[in-house]
Amino acid sequence: MHEDADALGVLRPDIEPKATENIPQMIAMIETLIQNGKAYPAANGDVYYAVREFAAYGQLSGKSLDDLRAGERVEVDGFKRDPLDFVLWKAAKAGEPAWESPWGNGRPGWHIECSAMSENLFGDTFDIHGGGADLQFPHHENEIAQSVGASGHTCGHDHAQTHHGQSIASHVKYWLHNGFIRVDGEKMSKSLGNFFTIREVLKQYDPEVVRFFILRAHYRSPLNYSDAHLDDAKGALTRLYTTLKTHRRLSLICLKTPTATPAVSTPP
Repeated sequence: MHEDADALGVLRPDIEPKATENIPQMIAMIETLIQNGKAYPAANGDVYYAVREFAAYGQLSGKSLDDLRAGERVEVDGFKRDPLDFVLWKAAKAGEPAWESPWGNGRPGWHIECSAMSENLFGDTFDIHGGGADLQFPHHENEIAQSVGASGHTCGHDHAQTHHGQSIASHVKYWLHNGFIRVDGEKMSKSLGNFFTIREVLKQYDPEVVRFFILRAHYRSPLNYSDAHLDDAKGALTRLYTTLKTHRRLSLICLKTPTATPAVSTPP
């Protein structure tokens, strides 16, 4: 990943937290959620988030709990109070990594990792949270439930914004969800034989052309990859630089060309 980012001329992040280095923060957040009545330990050693205890659940994705129960496939688990409850801590299984916790050895659930690490680095609230469109539900929805459920803090009078401009009660002010890459109008996948890597693309195109190709599309829109679209981006970038060079040359000519000084009339 770092090598590909470097090749594209993309700056590296200032901080890259690791989940395994933040297990204590995750356990502490789960304990707080239990104390706040938002989570509960089960007899099997798992800990679950009680979605019915978070009234705003579903606000980011526009889903209601009743609609979810009626239309979504939910894993059947006899230890849950509600089929929609999601796991915060999983009891240890043979052959899997495990850490000590108040509920026995186990590992954190996927969603709690992001809430705990962001709270540890940024505090209870922060400005921008990004991710793929497929993460809006359930991952980001669950993040809001965890973070707000633990701290009780939202963005206050500014309110958080969905990409539709709708105000929601969230610990994040702006949620940004990007579209996916498509190849000649089809989803990129190995099974379709249209899968490629950044390194392969950079054998044909300059890194700046690839960056310009990506930036030309709206971040929420699917990005349709094809040689024709990259060639078009290359041509557009060339025209942009040509215009800048022409403007710079004309500016220098204007600076070097003397201008007539307007006559100043002398008062009688």
